[in-house]
Amino acid sequence: MPSSLRRARQCTSSLPVIVMAGALVALAACSSSSSSAPSTTVTPASTARPANNTATTTASPASTCVRNVDNVVATPRAAASSTNALPADLVARLDAAARTSLDDAATPGVIVGVRTPQGTWTAAYGIADPATNAPMVVGMHTRIGSVTKTFTGTVIMQLAQQGKLSLDDVIDEYVPGVPNGNRITLRMLANMTSGVASYTRSPKFTDVFFTRPETVFNPDELIAIGLAVSPAFEPGARFDYSNTNTVLLGKVIEKVTARPVAEVFQEQVFAPLGLRSTSWPGTKTNLPEPYPQGFTLQGEAASPDHPSNATNWNPSWGWTAGELVSDLDDLLTYGRALGTGQGLLEAATQAERLRSFPGPAGYGIAMGCADGWVGHTGELPGYNTSVFYDTTSDTTVVVQANSDIASGSCPDSPTLTDDARQSVCSSPATRVFVGLSKALGHPFSPPPQT
Repeated sequence: MPSSLRRARQCTSSLPVIVMAGALVALAACSSSSSSAPSTTVTPASTARPANNTATTTASPASTCVRNVDNVVATPRAAASSTNALPADLVARLDAAARTSLDDAATPGVIVGVRTPQGTWTAAYGIADPATNAPMVVGMHTRIGSVTKTFTGTVIMQLAQQGKLSLDDVIDEYVPGVPNGNRITLRMLANMTSGVASYTRSPKFTDVFFTRPETVFNPDELIAIGLAVSPAFEPGARFDYSNTNTVLLGKVIEKVTARPVAEVFQEQVFAPLGLRSTSWPGTKTNLPEPYPQGFTLQGEAASPDHPSNATNWNPSWGWTAGELVSDLDDLLTYGRALGTGQGLLEAATQAERLRSFPGPAGYGIAMGCADGWVGHTGELPGYNTSVFYDTTSDTTVVVQANSDIASGSCPDSPTLTDDARQSVCSSPATRVFVGLSKALGHPFSPPPQT
């Protein structure tokens, strides 16, 4: 569920100058084709305006990923979840899983958190700044990449709930000039079946960004780049992860509310949940203090021996597809709200969202699902994040990494070294999240990364 920009290249080398944990190892609002979800054929929608509110793409049972949806949206938050510590034996298993997973991940460090009805556990491992050897610390701010898409999707659902738009409206009603715009619904944009191509796969974007990562992009420029190579397929015919989809939804939000999207996020998501460390940077390149340095192999200057420090690369190109910054506590709070809808959406609206997942792709209304785990991963150069909620156990898991470099057998994604120990290619936050999910007794199986 990430989206990346990187130019695919195979990188092998001796140990890099920047020593990363374990394996020494692509953008997800931000995306390389290698880290995006697979392109999947689905049953085409028969009309631009479906007669009901179910997902327009129903290639296999669309609502089976989350069982007992009504129970999920109605489960009250346990008071102990954010005030108590988790039992010592579970903490020991989680700690061991985090350390072992980090050994196989290509990142200087990670910040992790688990919240269950019984309590919360948080920890930080590794290095925040290899130049000073400063450690990773819980509470550091990182770029969260495509996790931003879930915020955008949430606001779209809120506006639909308020009667200000319909998910079955066509994009032509809000943004002119989209190929097939009279047949592409907001729902198709949200579930990545629109056929609108991603600007992050166009040389018109990557040639500029990789050469001058300080470049400021505006959303109209990004949309124009994506539309120039659209349509990629007929509306509703396939799943294809496209950042242009979510930027278009951001433009819809601004059109409907007549306000900047940053203000809408603040009023409709940050404030209701008390997210005090989540922010919209706009064109600002500096992260809020404290923050770790972020490392990448993307861009013209990076090499396996010298990964680039992408900490201050301009994030404007991610916009509503990947621009947000946050910290662990906010993401733990948000992750549960994303899964249950509580504090954000009415029960019926959240139930629709949890029933929106097409079978093969596992992607619904701006979030993914795998065996009851709902949420999103995110990458921006230098940072990788996983935010997932287990609908079977009321458990939220968050992992923040200060590297977006994959490890394992990755034919397309750039890696620092070949690692024979790992047959599965994985980004660092996802690798650690999978380890934690196993320790929790409900393993998460991500879609394959190449």
